[in-house]
Order: sequence, then structure tokens, then C-alpha cells
Amino acid sequence: MTTPTSSGPAALVLEDGRIFRGEAYGAVGRSLGEVVFATGMTGYQETLTDPSYHRQIVVQTAPQIGNTGWNDEDDESSRIWVAGYVVRDPARVPSNWRSRRSLSDELARQGVVGIAGVDTRTLTRHIREAGAMRAGVFSGDALRDDAEMVAEVRESPSMVGADLAGEVTTAKPYVVPAAGERRFRVAAMDLGIKSNTPRMMSERGIEVHVLPLTSTLDDVLAVEPDGVFLANGPGDPATATHAIELTREILSRRLPLFGICFGNQILGRALGLGTYKMRYGHRGINVPVIDVATGRVAITAHNHGFALEGEPGQRFDSAFGAAQVSHYCPNDGTVEGLRCLDTPAFSVQYHPEAAAGPHDAAPLFDEFASLMTGGTSVKGGAA
Repeated sequence: MTTPTSSGPAALVLEDGRIFRGEAYGAVGRSLGEVVFATGMTGYQETLTDPSYHRQIVVQTAPQIGNTGWNDEDDESSRIWVAGYVVRDPARVPSNWRSRRSLSDELARQGVVGIAGVDTRTLTRHIREAGAMRAGVFSGDALRDDAEMVAEVRESPSMVGADLAGEVTTAKPYVVPAAGERRFRVAAMDLGIKSNTPRMMSERGIEVHVLPLTSTLDDVLAVEPDGVFLANGPGDPATATHAIELTREILSRRLPLFGICFGNQILGRALGLGTYKMRYGHRGINVPVIDVATGRVAITAHNHGFALEGEPGQRFDSAFGAAQVSHYCPNDGTVEGLRCLDTPAFSVQYHPEAAAGPHDAAPLFDEFASLMTGGTSVKGGAA
């Protein structure tokens, strides 16, 4: 791929043969991935740098993107992870006191192939009807005969069976110190962790040791942790055999454990639940989630294309005692959280660390701290 010298024709080519035309945006070239839509009207920089979007072509449903440009403070990781980017009306001139450059310049700088001028409303409706699927963004010399581009898309790898967490995990351990006095030490398994996650734990007096996905139980125990955290991340959870087995070992040691997003799916599979590929997933903000124990509704941020099997409130037995589906989405009944009843572990499918908001679920980190003190759950379940 190359940096664009000017805008030119571009095409978003879907696996089912549907083609959307537009103009090159960001880098020029070709990019393949799974096309998905994200509903956030704000936070595009956090979306683009979220490792959970690895190998996905993200469609922004908000019509205008790029108004606030790109700054040097809001990245959720060291780079942009999306495979491609699709917008309707890119801002011509960014306007924000924190902006350092335009979104299109940053996309081009990092080699992210995008397309603008697409009817994203029609595209989103199509994905909702047909489901998330393989796709490709083509521009410049990569634009070819339609049939050739469709064939190339259909030959690209599927998200089902994709083992991607190992591609986004940290290469070596690092520590985020507690802000102020240290209350706890946590071993965080990096499946695709976002920068705001250890930051929010640090604010609660937690020293966070971020460990590579390849870490063993001995590596975890060497940290002498008060608790273990399972991060968000990309790919099919059915492929994460090492993380699932490590979670089982942690559960058997009765170490307090908290997981989010991909970590929720890892905990579920460690407890014996299955996972499945959703039709088009949940991605974006303002998704309602209901806590079974209290009936309370939280407005939350999401980014997942896989989900755990189960029913709202369902109790089930595992090798580590009884557990329950603790949260669900009222829109479609999707499992949105788990709680172990006989061992100190819980998880949620959504993102309490969402920097761009909403922040209804931020107290879950306080619940994790409570769990590490041996106390009871903030939401009413015994630890």
C-alpha cells in the first residue's frame, strides 16, 4: 500500500458480491478483513487503536467522522489495528485544541486503507440483514475487475477459527504502577488490552503487571498477585486453548479473577460453556445491559462478534462449582456477564474501561477490588 497523493476511486467489496463505490481515504492500496459496523458518534481514535478490531474493516454509522482530528493522548495501544476504515462524510478540516493532525493523514501514515463517500446507512442495513462477512477495500492500482476482487475477498481467511490474540499481545511483561499507595497487585493477561484498563485499575491503587498471552501459571504466580485480570482481544475464543487452560488453573487456585469482553468468553469456556459467532455482533456505544441480580440497566460500550451460549439468569455447574449468567442484553438476549458462586471470579462482555464512554460500568473495577479484599460482590453475589 502507498500513501495517497490525491483522492481517487475506491471500492468496498463484500463476500456476497455487493460492491460499494467511493473515494480513497487514508492509505491507497488493498486491505482484507471482516466488515463490521460501529455505532459510536464519538471515540473514533479509541476504536481505531483498539486491538480487538484486529483484522476487521470498520464501518462508522455516524455520518461525519474526523471532526476532532487525531491527538497524541487518546490511543488505546501503540498503533491502529483495524484492517480498513469506511466513512460517509470525512471532515475536511479538523477542529479541536488537542488535534495534532487529520484523521486521514494518520490513516495514511500508518498504512490503513480506507474509503469515504460510502452510503454507510445502506451498508449497515445490508450487514444487519446478511451478517458480518469477509470484505476488502481496494483503491489505486489494487482496483481491478469486479469479479477478480470478489474472488480475492472470498479466498481470504474467515473470522471463525481465527487465532488472533497472539498477534496483538505484548512481547514482554511491563508494569503500570498504582497511583498513590499500592493496595493490590494484579496479573493482567494481555489478550489485546487497552491502555485505559490498567490506568483505571491504577487509579484504584492497583499495581498492574501486564503479561504476554504465552505466560504460564508459574509466570502469573511469580507476580504474587492479589488477583488476575483477563483482557479484551480479537478472534475466535474457541482457538484460545492456552488462555482457557491457564484460566482453569487460576480458578483451581481460587485467585480472584475478573474478565472483560474476550476475557468473559475465556472464563465461560473455562467453566464449560460454548461460544458462537454472532450474526453481526455488538460494536459501539449505548448498548443496554441488565444485571440479573438487581434488575439495574447499564448503558455500555461493546466490541464483540462472538458470544457465550446461555440464557439470562441461567445457573449451571462447572468443575469449579456453581456459576450463573449474571448479565444479558435486552435487545437480543445475548449473554453479557458471568458470576461464579463458589469461587471468586466474574466477568462481563462489555467494556467498563471505555475511555470515550459511556461510564456506567466503571464501578466494576471497584467490585474487583472488593473481591480481592475477600469481601462480597458490589452487585449482591457472594464472592
